This record gives sequence, structure tokens and C-alpha cells, in this order.
Amino acid sequence: MIKRILFVSFLALFMGVLPQTVKAASAIEIIDNETQQVAISISSEGVLHVTGASGQTLYIYNVTGVRVMSVKVDGADKNYNLNLPKGCYIVKVGKTVRKISIR
Repeated sequence: MIKRILFVSFLALFMGVLPQTVKAASAIEIIDNETQQVAISISSEGVLHVTGASGQTLYIYNVTGVRVMSVKVDGADKNYNLNLPKGCYIVKVGKTVRKISIR
């Protein structure tokens, strides 16, 4: 009789401490979509063409990471004449980064 009472007591105790199934609410996925798509291109004459970057700042770095130019983009479609020496440069506008080569 005592064994049966102990067995039932332990069974009730273990049933109370068993892990319960918990369901989490679905997470909200935040996707950072820029409303404007920034496009960066360069012509053979060294003219940088930037579209979709109105109000952002344009940074140009050389391959060693030194910033050689920065300018505020004040329109949706802008051209910039780059008076830089021949070589490779990195152009950054907002989250868009491109490698350009001036010949």
C-alpha cells in the first residue's frame, strides 16, 4: 500500500515538472528595402553617373581606404566629373558600394 502511494506521489510529482510544449509567436521579419535603387556607373571620360541617391552623401575612397572625395547628392540623376588620377576607387552611396576604374 505504501509503495502504491509513493508511486502515485512520484508520478504526480514528475508529471508536474515535465517540460511543457510551448509555441512561440511568429517573429516579424524586418526587411530594409530602400525605396530608391541607387545606380552607379562611370564613363570612359571619367564622368561618374549616380541615379536614385537624392539627399544622400557620395563617398569615394582609393584602394588604401583613404577618402579622396565626398559630396552631397542633391538630385535623383547626377553626373560628377572626377578629376582623379588613374586607378581603382571605391564609391559608396548609402548602402550601395561599387568599384570603379579610371583609365
